[in-house]
Amino acid sequence: MRDVSIAKSEYIPSERMISKIQGFQEDKELFRYCTLPEILKYVVCFTGPNIMAMHAMLINKPPDSGKKTSRHPLHQDLHYFPFRPSNKIVCAWTAMEHIDRNNGCLCVFPGTHKGYLKPHNYPQWEGGVNLMFYGIQDYDENSPRVHLVMEKGDTVFFHPLLIHGSGWNRTQGYRKAISCHFASADCHYIDVKGTSQEIVEREVMELVHRLYGIPKDTSLQDVFRLGGQLVKGRRTNL
Repeated sequence: MRDVSIAKSEYIPSERMISKIQGFQEDKELFRYCTLPEILKYVVCFTGPNIMAMHAMLINKPPDSGKKTSRHPLHQDLHYFPFRPSNKIVCAWTAMEHIDRNNGCLCVFPGTHKGYLKPHNYPQWEGGVNLMFYGIQDYDENSPRVHLVMEKGDTVFFHPLLIHGSGWNRTQGYRKAISCHFASADCHYIDVKGTSQEIVEREVMELVHRLYGIPKDTSLQDVFRLGGQLVKGRRTNL
């Protein structure tokens, strides 16, 4: 993925241009992160013994172009996932270098994991918004928030209903992190049609159709069935 503020005419594949590597489950070296005992010993507390890696990302927040497009709106990860229950899903997010408010650390709203999935849409930002950077429209701006200052190797585990986002990178360096969303293989898929998640399905299907020729009438469930990888235990439902 590249930042929306970079014109196609300027795009040359490089560290500065690429903001995310999505879905690296098929990459042997990167996928080692999802199998680390240091990670899984905590993941199993959320998922139980049958563990699936459902979505993995290498996140590279480059120096901002000046339009603040490197920030990520406040959102809930469950908005992207067509499976439940939410209490059997957890994200492991590991800093690959020092991360603070200057280079766009995570910002979380403590306790919001006890709430519900809120409607998401693209924020109306003057500099534009990156593809699928959906945000919550009706959060309480006065809610207490915590900025997660982290060192290389620090890892946070969070619930898919937790409201979180990140600021823009005001430095000339990079803010790299690696993450994986794990779920119990015993979770079940849901149909997102007619829900606030339908926008995700529509845009994901348009993307995979353009990139891989997958039919547009394929469901979001099918995309996760293809991409999900068993990490530990047995593959049951997912």
